[in-house]
Amino acid sequence: MSKLLEIESLESGFETEEGLVQAVDGVSFELDKGRTLGIVGESGCGKTVTAMSIVDLLPKPSGQVLSGSIRFNDRELRGADPETLYKVRGNEIGVIFQEPMAALNPVQRVGKQITESLLLHRETTHQEALQRAVELLDAVGIPAPERRISDYPHELSGGMRQRVMIAIALCCDPDLLIADEPTTALDVTVQAQILDLMSKMQKERGMATLLITHDLGVIAEQCDEVVVMYAGRIVERAPVKALFSKPKHAYTKGLLSSIPRLSNKRKTELKTIPGQVASIHEFVDGCRFCQRMDREGETVATRPAYEQVGRGRFLETCPACT
Repeated sequence: MSKLLEIESLESGFETEEGLVQAVDGVSFELDKGRTLGIVGESGCGKTVTAMSIVDLLPKPSGQVLSGSIRFNDRELRGADPETLYKVRGNEIGVIFQEPMAALNPVQRVGKQITESLLLHRETTHQEALQRAVELLDAVGIPAPERRISDYPHELSGGMRQRVMIAIALCCDPDLLIADEPTTALDVTVQAQILDLMSKMQKERGMATLLITHDLGVIAEQCDEVVVMYAGRIVERAPVKALFSKPKHAYTKGLLSSIPRLSNKRKTELKTIPGQVASIHEFVDGCRFCQRMDREGETVATRPAYEQVGRGRFLETCPACT
């Protein structure tokens, strides 16, 4: 399969009062056309920063891509001029943001927000764009789309706002969809509807999807391959079935063992990963999961190698964690 997205040794950070902090440290992965790659990990592990680095949407001026390569459709996006990125964002790469109420403009009608992308990236009249907006709202399952295009975001439910975000992200038929926690704060029934909708749209349009979530159930259902991040680094990457059947890194094993089981008839306590993620200001150069587990010795002193350990499998090979 041809590579649509290639990330190599990506490092991103933020300028703070205490100096530069590195939120993403040496992340590398690829995504093929038409495939779904999931990025999973605890809050603060660098999932969203990785995704926003791709489309140059880190908060400015503090956020910045420090080094590495971001290749999309055989073009280097890191360091690209604003005009190139302007043409890519919303056109070739669509983004579903984590909080639709924050991402949508509260003082603009839904129809205007959809037509804005179409008018920017397509040669079309306002009337044609408006008709396209109605078709998109209908495609994502919003009833009475002719009426809803005149609504403001606050007049819609959470699930409907998320559907509007999907319509905006897909309006220009992107090659890549970045979905950042697309089902956060939605009830279980609406979550299932949104995920089914995303799968349907992906199959119809043949696009690739980069799915960011902390929900391993969503990963298992939606993804072809999964990247596990911890403290700004990738600790394991594998095809989804291989990861769930035979996890290799201690952190991945901890995540999987913490999933509630319906078969838990004895009602035993849920398993947890001991300790806490260190503050970003206190990250060590060596194994950061060892830092959490308070292991002493050489395992914390130097950064573990990130190596291929099988077909399609990559692992941060700390002796204490694998």
